[in-house]
Amino acid sequence: MEIRVLPLPQEKMKAKFSDESQLGFGKLFTDRMFIAEWKVGQGWVDARIEPYAPFSLDPACLVLHYAQEIFEGLKAYKWQDGSIALFRPEMNARRFNHSADRMCMPEVPEDLFLKGIEELVRLESDWIPTSAGTSLYIRPTMIAVEPVLGVKPSDHYYFYVILSPVGAYYASGFNPVKIMVEDRYVRAVPGGTGEAKTGGNYASSLKAGLEAKKKGFDQVLWLDGIERRYIEEVGAMNMFFAYGNTIVTAPLEGTILNGVTRNSVVTLASELGFKVEERKVEIDTIMADIGSGKITEAFGSGTAAVISSVGALCYKDQTLSIGNGGVGTLTQKFYDTLTGIQTGHISDKFGWVRKL
Repeated sequence: MEIRVLPLPQEKMKAKFSDESQLGFGKLFTDRMFIAEWKVGQGWVDARIEPYAPFSLDPACLVLHYAQEIFEGLKAYKWQDGSIALFRPEMNARRFNHSADRMCMPEVPEDLFLKGIEELVRLESDWIPTSAGTSLYIRPTMIAVEPVLGVKPSDHYYFYVILSPVGAYYASGFNPVKIMVEDRYVRAVPGGTGEAKTGGNYASSLKAGLEAKKKGFDQVLWLDGIERRYIEEVGAMNMFFAYGNTIVTAPLEGTILNGVTRNSVVTLASELGFKVEERKVEIDTIMADIGSGKITEAFGSGTAAVISSVGALCYKDQTLSIGNGGVGTLTQKFYDTLTGIQTGHISDKFGWVRKL
């Protein structure tokens, strides 16, 4: 599909950041966005790149009432030679369409997904920061825009992509975070939408997240929604626990996200001399093994922060430090390797990098 590029008037151009150390995460957006529309009987039409601007939505549009919405997150990096690289965007495209199927939305052809992102990133390449730990965050989204008050799949969708130059996801940077285990609220159950990247999953996590922050914690670790016994994932990342050189993580059984970074960690493990076990683990076992020292490190993986060291875990008002409470050598190795591949400092043996 041809992508039209609409003019960007001088008055629509924004002032770019002057200090990359002050970027934060997801608060600044570039000059342009990509959008394509799907209409019943027509399919995908009118793909275009236009100046970043608010949408005009009918108050009755379906996304506002019945939450038909999905999204993705990936990043672009500017390498030292000036070239631009995306990290595993094909996997994001496939996961986007997996989410679309679960939410009864039309699939976006992979070539349209990738071409729209690539053309937009090329046009906005001056917005890509280059300091260590920075990148251009890419947010593809699809929403239902048909104006009708009735529970049904929409006859009209917007697929759009916006870009945000970002720094570290956590204000503390690459330092250990504190996680609270949630045993009251649940985020997902088997047969639900837990493995789809849809807004409702995140809305349901807000209350627990706010309560955790009031107690001084950075994130919430969810337990399974049936027995509230087995560890699942953290709100913004998949979770790993290291027993020496063996790493344990929850299995993909429909209630947690099939993370791109999670998949990368699992793939990298054997290359780095580690073993990964994807299996159910009870929270009581995790706490006992932290207390005894069997668990030597813990970390989360996700696009936003890449790898996050976990320094402490709290369950039922008992807080335990993991290892020495700092960033462990295994966690550091995964962080250095993944960010090295993403930024071009380490050779990509897996074909993960897509150069523009």
